[in-house]
Amino acid sequence: MPAYTVSRSILVDASASAVFDTIADFGTWTRWSPWLPIDPAAEVTVSDPPAAVGSRYAWKGEIVGQGSMEHQTLDAERGHIESKLVFVKPFRSESRVLFEIRRDGDQAHVTWVMEGKLPWFLFWMKSNLETFVGMDYERGLAMLKEFIETGRVTSKMEVHGIESVQAACVAGVRDRCPMEQLASAMGTAMEKIEAEIGQQDSTAAAYREWPRASVYHESSNLKTRQFEWTTGVLTTDAGAEPPTGWTATALPAGKFLRLTHTGSYDHLGNAWSGAYQYAQAKKIKIRSAASFEIYRNDPSQTPAESLVTDVYLPVRG
Repeated sequence: MPAYTVSRSILVDASASAVFDTIADFGTWTRWSPWLPIDPAAEVTVSDPPAAVGSRYAWKGEIVGQGSMEHQTLDAERGHIESKLVFVKPFRSESRVLFEIRRDGDQAHVTWVMEGKLPWFLFWMKSNLETFVGMDYERGLAMLKEFIETGRVTSKMEVHGIESVQAACVAGVRDRCPMEQLASAMGTAMEKIEAEIGQQDSTAAAYREWPRASVYHESSNLKTRQFEWTTGVLTTDAGAEPPTGWTATALPAGKFLRLTHTGSYDHLGNAWSGAYQYAQAKKIKIRSAASFEIYRNDPSQTPAESLVTDVYLPVRG
């Protein structure tokens, strides 16, 4: 049976004991789980007590499937948590989940690990599982960090379903970078765009009233974590000549699955992951085309928890 190991880490601005207590308490998991935002109607059951050896956390939902976790070891002194993870749907499997929490100066270093074996007939899923569970863990650790440091998680989603979208164009900065640099690189690109738009005598000023957006090109690759993107301004004036130094990316008309994410841009990965989870659960076929997101308000004037982003995943229809 093909074995797999997934491991991701993060630094949290809190004591190791506070982090340990939060993770050990299954009652907190609904607040920072990376899977539940796309399926808020999922049934979640937490045993009483929620933070002891033998405590159990179970879920059942149309999108997230069905499964449970049970604490096997809770060692606060070592900062070690070990649990048994059982999936029932979409397929049956068992895994071992570990959390290792260590003091790192004034912070806590948290590592989340999953170890398991796939059924022999699912050997082909090993690479995909390690990629996508790894991204789930990264999203979950970011949510855990925010929850511990602030007492909340600024990430909510609403699924609108499949919509027809007219042809458009995104004009702006086109670049390529690793996934780890994506937020910083796109932020820098948007700053450049805004600076040019702000110049009254520049040709870019004509784009001031159009919404801001980003396109993720088909050449982007989740497995290699390399993304090619264009960040700039969305316009339906496909014939307009972009300002000097800008690149125009055409978005042909088509069918798209639309989700709205409300909250920090740091958690936009929840919306994209949620879109793919939703499409898989609903048996919606994704087509090969660029995907994109539209930013509905100004981050310089809007609190992070109120930022609204529409995500568009191309589908067949």
